Amino acid sequence: MLVLAVVQILLRNFLDSGFLWAESFLRILVLWVAILGAMVATRQGNHISIDVVSRYLPYRMALVTTFATSLVAAIICAAMAWYSLEFVKFEYEDGAIAFSSVPSWLCEAILPLGFAVMSLRFVVRGAGALWAGDAT
Repeated sequence: MLVLAVVQILLRNFLDSGFLWAESFLRILVLWVAILGAMVATRQGNHISIDVVSRYLPYRMALVTTFATSLVAAIICAAMAWYSLEFVKFEYEDGAIAFSSVPSWLCEAILPLGFAVMSLRFVVRGAGALWAGDAT
């Protein structure tokens, strides 16, 4: 990605040319890297979270807050998956082209998939917090 971006900048600034598809392709690559990175972060539990309160709570209360925050995050991700699926459907019906002959909807299909996976991971994390609370 970086090499393509630098080559595109150099071609544009010094040779008054460039690849017609490069900027669209790079935007789509950034989207994919961001969603795939978010999916990996939720898998490993390294996503952005505010845990100032839960650090100082007793164990059971920390599990309750983990469950509650995981539930809220799962609901938000599920809503994002639903609305991004609607967006992808609109793009499919529109028939827009992202670059070359690649349709936009195909490039944006990572959105509903990624948010659905993140939602499921938050559900599993919240269920794990409840399970850990029952085990003690």
